[in-house]
Amino acid sequence: MSTSTSNLIEATVDIPNGVEVRLHDRMLEVKGPKGTVRKDLSKIPVDVSIDGNMLIIKPFVVKKVKRQHKAIVNTIQSIVRNMIDGVQHGYTYKLKVVFAHFPITVKVKDKQVYIENFIGERAPRVAKIVGDCKVTVEGEDVIVKGVSLEDVSQTAANIENATKIKGKDLRVFLDGIYVYAKEKGM
Repeated sequence: MSTSTSNLIEATVDIPNGVEVRLHDRMLEVKGPKGTVRKDLSKIPVDVSIDGNMLIIKPFVVKKVKRQHKAIVNTIQSIVRNMIDGVQHGYTYKLKVVFAHFPITVKVKDKQVYIENFIGERAPRVAKIVGDCKVTVEGEDVIVKGVSLEDVSQTAANIENATKIKGKDLRVFLDGIYVYAKEKGM
């Protein structure tokens, strides 16, 4: 923990060619060849500014710099880098449908994924698709693609959690849908 001024804690992110970054009313918007990603920074205590092709992140003015301030700045830096990578390349999560007892059917309708006949249940289990993710079913694989890492990973987690088994021996009932690959690129 250092006792220096807050001006010494600063993180920068290079904005590559072909990517446009805008900041309006604490709303950060990153636009690139694959799409647009937005992040609301209104509840995060950092000051974000754009200087040419550089994004500068500083904590709000504090009397004493703490480890927490550095952690917040580094977290926002990581989020912005993920946003830039997303609009340049995109993100893909692959999930595998695994069953031993009853054949599972996966269907996508509107902004929901329906998992039918899971361990013999009559009612389908439903998982929500977050943001602008695209979910496709290819045989035994469920593929989630999008430009926002937060949306893609949350959608994959929703699908995985929809097939969580409760009240049975998990060593015997291994049925479910599980993430097996996380890739950059669409």
